[in-house]
Amino acid sequence: MNLNINKNWHQQHYDSLAFGSRIADLVAKGMGSWRFIILQTVFVVIWMGLNLVGYVKHWDAYPFILLNLLFSTQAAYAAPIIMMSQNRQNERDRIQAQEDYITNKEAKIEIEALAQKLNSIDVEKLDKIIKLLENMQ
Repeated sequence: MNLNINKNWHQQHYDSLAFGSRIADLVAKGMGSWRFIILQTVFVVIWMGLNLVGYVKHWDAYPFILLNLLFSTQAAYAAPIIMMSQNRQNERDRIQAQEDYITNKEAKIEIEALAQKLNSIDVEKLDKIIKLLENMQ
C-alpha cells in the first residue's frame, strides 16, 4: 500500500532528505536571518567591549586575532553548508518546474477537448437553426 498518495511532492521531498541535509537546511535558514545577524552583532560588540575595557585579562587583545579566527572558521563551514542547501533548493525548483509543466500540459489537453466539445455543440445548434429556417421556407 502506498502511503505517499496523500502527500504532495513538497512533503515527499522533505521526507526523503537525510539527517545531514535537514541540518544543512536549518543552518542555512538560521544564518540567513535577521535574528542571526543581530545576535552575531551583539556577540561581537560584547566580545570587543570586554576585551577593550578588561584591565586584568585580555583573552583577545586588539586587533582581535581570536575573533577573526572564529569568523574565518565560521565562514569556512558556513559557506559549503549554505551551498548544499542552495543546491537542494535548486533541485526542488527543478522538480516544481517539472510538476508545473506536467500540470500545464494536462490542462492544455483538457482545455482543447472542452473547446472541441463547445465547437461541436455550436455546430449542432447552427445545423438545427439552418434546418428550422429551411423548414420555414
